[in-house]
Amino acid sequence: MLPFFVYGTLRPGEHNHDLFLRGRTRSEEPARMRGMALYDGPGYPYAVEETGEGSEAWPTVSGELVTARPEAYGELLRALDRLEDYAPGDPANLYERVERPATLDDGTVVRAWVYVAAPPVAAGLRARGKLIEGGDWRVR
Repeated sequence: MLPFFVYGTLRPGEHNHDLFLRGRTRSEEPARMRGMALYDGPGYPYAVEETGEGSEAWPTVSGELVTARPEAYGELLRALDRLEDYAPGDPANLYERVERPATLDDGTVVRAWVYVAAPPVAAGLRARGKLIEGGDWRVR
């Protein structure tokens, strides 16, 4: 049961947080994820994996690490997959759910689920998208 790294409309104070996470979480902690660039979308952001040369130059996305209550985990996973229109192996996905390391403010690294732009979407964003400098959707 991996936690979720959220960086857009699922963050506390954003509209999908109350709809999907309220009452289903055990904890929510500030975190960041390296190797991701953030692009503005139509009312929500896309994280795009960027792992070029030299990890010290990798971009970072800010967000929260959300740990579900154990009894709510399965329901929450299904709800978030529906929200992100994600189905395993579907070539029409806009997002892919992948397991990546997230870093908490105290330096602890935790494996987490994160929804990243699917490869065709990522390619379009790299070519024509609006990069969110600094990697924080709230500070765009």
